[in-house]
Amino acid sequence: MRAEYINPFILGITTTFETMVDCPLTRGVPRLRGGDEVLHDVSGVIGMSGQAVGTVVLSLSTSVALKAASTMLMQEMTEINADVIDAVGELTNMVAGSAKSKLEELQLSISLPTVITGEGHVVRFPSDVTPICIPFQSQWGPVKLEVCLAPVAVAVPV
Repeated sequence: MRAEYINPFILGITTTFETMVDCPLTRGVPRLRGGDEVLHDVSGVIGMSGQAVGTVVLSLSTSVALKAASTMLMQEMTEINADVIDAVGELTNMVAGSAKSKLEELQLSISLPTVITGEGHVVRFPSDVTPICIPFQSQWGPVKLEVCLAPVAVAVPV
């Protein structure tokens, strides 16, 4: 994972949270993700493909998911439901879309977001890749961004 690949995602999440839900994020120390690391209670997952392939995971604590959805929907959300799941999927889509626009040379396409809920869930990546995990803190609670993006090997004609 190259720094020039991760920086657009960091910019994407901080910009998205500031502009869409008026919630500044404080970045923690990026690190390589350990094997079966448990995520927060609600995670949006998007696949990316093109001249690079990978996955983006936006993982939110329940409190962050509820507050973000409440802000986006302009109504108080008190439990994880379909509206909250849709809001988390949309936030994930905005983060991935923002990064995609800054990585034009990779000609990326992004999948529709999938949202996983439940305490202690794990998103598994292929065994030959190690995602970067960037923890964030917000006024509502913790947020994690995990990104794995690797260039596709191009076959050279013989």
